[in-house]
Amino acid sequence: MKAQFSPDVADVLSAFGWSPERSVDPTPWTSPFEENGIPAHQEVTNFLTQFGGLNIKVSGPGINCAREPFELDPLLCLGEEDRFSEWGEELGVQLFPIGELDEGRFFLGMDERGAVYLVADWIARFGPWPEAIDALVRGVAPEEIST
Repeated sequence: MKAQFSPDVADVLSAFGWSPERSVDPTPWTSPFEENGIPAHQEVTNFLTQFGGLNIKVSGPGINCAREPFELDPLLCLGEEDRFSEWGEELGVQLFPIGELDEGRFFLGMDERGAVYLVADWIARFGPWPEAIDALVRGVAPEEIST
Protein backbone atom coordinates (compact mmCIF):
# COMPACT_ATOMS: atom_id res chain seq x y z
CA MET A 1 0.00 0.00 0.00
CA LYS A 2 1.34 3.42 -0.90
CA ALA A 3 0.54 6.12 1.62
CA GLN A 4 -1.55 9.16 0.72
CA PHE A 5 -1.41 12.23 2.94
CA SER A 6 -2.90 15.70 3.04
CA PRO A 7 -0.55 18.34 1.57
CA ASP A 8 0.29 19.67 5.07
CA VAL A 9 1.24 16.25 6.44
CA ALA A 10 3.10 15.31 3.24
CA ASP A 11 5.11 18.55 3.52
CA VAL A 12 6.14 17.72 7.11
CA LEU A 13 7.13 14.17 6.17
CA SER A 14 9.00 15.36 3.07
CA ALA A 15 11.01 17.79 5.19
CA PHE A 16 12.39 14.76 7.06
CA GLY A 17 13.20 12.57 4.06
CA TRP A 18 9.95 10.89 3.04
CA SER A 19 8.59 10.85 -0.51
CA PRO A 20 5.76 8.84 -2.09
CA GLU A 21 8.38 6.91 -4.09
CA ARG A 22 10.59 6.13 -1.07
CA SER A 23 11.63 2.49 -0.87
CA VAL A 24 14.31 1.14 1.47
CA ASP A 25 15.31 -2.37 2.49
CA PRO A 26 13.60 -3.20 5.83
CA THR A 27 15.83 -6.21 6.57
CA PRO A 28 18.33 -4.36 8.84
CA TRP A 29 15.38 -3.41 11.10
CA THR A 30 13.53 -6.73 11.02
CA SER A 31 16.34 -9.31 11.24
CA PRO A 32 17.44 -8.61 14.83
CA PHE A 33 13.87 -9.11 16.08
CA GLU A 34 13.27 -12.20 13.98
CA GLU A 35 16.45 -13.67 15.49
CA ASN A 36 14.87 -13.02 18.92
CA GLY A 37 11.59 -14.75 18.03
CA ILE A 38 9.49 -11.77 16.88
CA PRO A 39 8.59 -12.34 13.22
CA ALA A 40 8.15 -9.38 10.90
CA HIS A 41 4.74 -9.66 9.27
CA GLN A 42 3.99 -8.31 5.78
CA GLU A 43 2.35 -5.10 7.01
CA VAL A 44 5.41 -4.07 9.02
CA THR A 45 7.70 -4.93 6.11
CA ASN A 46 5.60 -2.76 3.76
CA PHE A 47 5.54 0.05 6.32
CA LEU A 48 9.29 0.03 6.98
CA THR A 49 9.99 0.00 3.24
CA GLN A 50 8.33 3.42 3.05
CA PHE A 51 9.02 4.92 6.48
CA GLY A 52 11.88 3.02 8.13
CA GLY A 53 14.67 5.27 9.38
CA LEU A 54 12.69 8.51 9.35
CA ASN A 55 13.08 10.82 12.34
CA ILE A 56 10.14 13.24 12.34
CA LYS A 57 10.88 16.22 14.60
CA VAL A 58 7.46 17.78 15.11
CA SER A 59 6.46 19.79 18.18
CA GLY A 60 3.89 22.24 19.42
CA PRO A 61 0.15 22.08 19.90
CA GLY A 62 -1.80 19.50 17.95
CA ILE A 63 -5.44 18.60 17.35
CA ASN A 64 -6.08 17.12 20.83
CA CYS A 65 -2.58 16.49 22.21
CA ALA A 66 0.90 17.92 21.82
CA ARG A 67 2.79 17.07 18.66
CA GLU A 68 5.75 14.96 19.75
CA PRO A 69 8.77 13.85 17.70
CA PHE A 70 8.80 10.24 16.58
CA GLU A 71 11.49 8.06 15.07
CA LEU A 72 10.63 5.05 12.91
CA ASP A 73 13.60 2.86 13.73
CA PRO A 74 12.73 -0.52 15.27
CA LEU A 75 16.31 -0.93 16.54
CA LEU A 76 15.51 1.70 19.19
CA CYS A 77 13.26 -0.98 20.73
CA LEU A 78 15.91 -3.69 21.04
CA GLY A 79 15.81 -5.17 24.51
CA GLU A 80 12.06 -4.53 24.78
CA GLU A 81 10.99 -7.69 22.93
CA ASP A 82 9.16 -9.04 26.00
CA ARG A 83 7.08 -5.87 26.24
CA PHE A 84 5.91 -6.25 22.63
CA SER A 85 5.31 -10.00 22.95
CA GLU A 86 3.33 -9.62 26.17
CA TRP A 87 1.14 -6.79 24.87
CA GLY A 88 0.62 -8.73 21.64
CA GLU A 89 -0.55 -11.77 23.63
CA GLU A 90 -2.80 -9.59 25.77
CA LEU A 91 -4.45 -8.05 22.68
CA GLY A 92 -4.41 -11.19 20.51
CA VAL A 93 -2.21 -9.61 17.82
CA GLN A 94 1.36 -9.94 16.54
CA LEU A 95 2.94 -6.71 17.73
CA PHE A 96 6.20 -5.72 16.03
CA PRO A 97 8.34 -2.75 17.19
CA ILE A 98 8.56 0.16 14.72
CA GLY A 99 10.20 2.95 16.75
CA GLU A 100 9.86 5.54 19.49
CA LEU A 101 7.61 8.46 20.30
CA ASP A 102 8.61 11.56 22.26
CA GLU A 103 12.36 10.83 22.14
CA GLY A 104 12.10 7.44 23.82
CA ARG A 105 9.33 8.17 26.31
CA PHE A 106 7.08 5.67 24.49
CA PHE A 107 7.57 2.89 21.98
CA LEU A 108 5.62 2.39 18.78
CA GLY A 109 4.48 -0.99 17.46
CA MET A 110 2.41 -2.35 14.59
CA ASP A 111 0.11 -5.35 14.39
CA GLU A 112 -0.36 -7.68 11.42
CA ARG A 113 -3.37 -5.64 10.20
CA GLY A 114 -1.30 -2.43 10.08
CA ALA A 115 -2.62 -0.74 13.22
CA VAL A 116 -0.04 1.40 15.04
CA TYR A 117 0.16 1.33 18.85
CA LEU A 118 1.75 3.42 21.57
CA VAL A 119 3.48 0.85 23.78
CA ALA A 120 4.46 1.59 27.38
CA ASP A 121 3.30 0.24 30.74
CA TRP A 122 -0.09 0.87 29.17
CA ILE A 123 -1.15 0.64 25.53
CA ALA A 124 -3.10 2.80 23.09
CA ARG A 125 -3.98 2.55 19.40
CA PHE A 126 -3.45 5.25 16.76
CA GLY A 127 -5.31 3.20 14.13
CA PRO A 128 -4.13 1.84 10.79
CA TRP A 129 -1.34 3.41 8.84
CA PRO A 130 -1.23 5.76 6.97
CA GLU A 131 -3.90 7.34 9.21
CA ALA A 132 -1.67 6.68 12.23
CA ILE A 133 1.21 8.63 10.67
CA ASP A 134 -1.21 11.48 9.97
CA ALA A 135 -2.29 11.38 13.65
CA LEU A 136 1.31 11.42 14.88
CA VAL A 137 2.22 14.40 12.67
CA ARG A 138 -0.91 16.42 13.49
CA GLY A 139 -1.08 15.65 17.23
CA VAL A 140 -4.09 13.36 17.49
CA ALA A 141 -4.08 11.33 20.71
CA PRO A 142 -4.27 7.56 20.43
CA GLU A 143 -7.21 5.66 21.93
CA GLU A 144 -6.18 4.02 25.20
CA ILE A 145 -7.00 0.32 25.34
CA SER A 146 -8.29 -0.97 28.66
CA THR A 147 -7.20 -4.51 29.38
